[in-house]
Amino acid sequence: MRLPRLLPLLVAATAAIASMATPARATIVERVVAVIGERPLLWTELLHRASATRVQIRMQTRDPNVVSVQEQEMYKELLDKMIDDRLEEQQADKAHISVAPEEIDRGINNIAVQAQQQQGRAVTAADVMGEVRRRGLSEQDFRDEIRRQILEGKLIELRVRPRVRTTDQDARSAYQHWVNDLREQQLVEVRLLAKRILPGSTPQQTQAVVTLTETLAHQAQSGQDFCQLVQQYSDDPTTRGTCGSRGPQPFKDLFPVIQELVRSVKPGTVSDATHVHIGQDELMVLAMPMPQARVPSYEEVKNEMMQRALLEGLERARKQWLEELRRNVYIDVRL
Repeated sequence: MRLPRLLPLLVAATAAIASMATPARATIVERVVAVIGERPLLWTELLHRASATRVQIRMQTRDPNVVSVQEQEMYKELLDKMIDDRLEEQQADKAHISVAPEEIDRGINNIAVQAQQQQGRAVTAADVMGEVRRRGLSEQDFRDEIRRQILEGKLIELRVRPRVRTTDQDARSAYQHWVNDLREQQLVEVRLLAKRILPGSTPQQTQAVVTLTETLAHQAQSGQDFCQLVQQYSDDPTTRGTCGSRGPQPFKDLFPVIQELVRSVKPGTVSDATHVHIGQDELMVLAMPMPQARVPSYEEVKNEMMQRALLEGLERARKQWLEELRRNVYIDVRL
């Protein structure tokens, strides 16, 4: 089940307790990690919000040095977010904005509806809470996070939304970013015919490989079966039987020079002979990118791109608004 963006939440975090001379007394060791205005933010509050991420870090690695570095970075980022949360709470108090329990319930129900749409099966609010508990989060911590998100949404609508004006140019820019991201994430298949230039080759031997590859490029571009050329001439034995293909791969995982060939060569056609270096190998390469799923035109997704541009504009305006709040409030970070 996919849940919305959640900041790390703590299941059980306690302050260190130092024993006193008599069993009836104890001292809680505490420290201030930040001061916002006149209100301190305590170490135990930070630990409380960080617990879930701490568990995840420890599940990913057992190296104590790696754990320490990742936790310190996580604490800094989380503390910065908690300062923003505190500033937003102060603004909400001034504007008399609050979040009712019923709104939190609706937020959880909305999460269930979104999960149901994504998974294609019935998902209830009880299922959501079961997933929350499975992840080691308490119901109250989860509801607190939902409350913060709803409160932030109300403040954005009141203080940030009036600052944002979305134009068609903004939407077109968002579309271009979306297309670039889509291409980076898509699986692509590219067929390669590779001729190796052996180390220590003489200029004449190198030129012979270049000439042969250029001849093969001309033959393929003239209609000769590329797969037959690969099987007969390729120096890569692992792909001779697959027409030079290693199967669909994420575009970002291709070598940069192959990425450039995929970008510049029309799908289904063969590139010119290209001199490349891949690792320690010097090669002459022919590339044949295979057709991919069609990317919708701007007009087809214009409404979605307007919404995307609006969200991007809201995020930029929100960061600017928070920076303004920080300039007007005393903040002392002591972590």
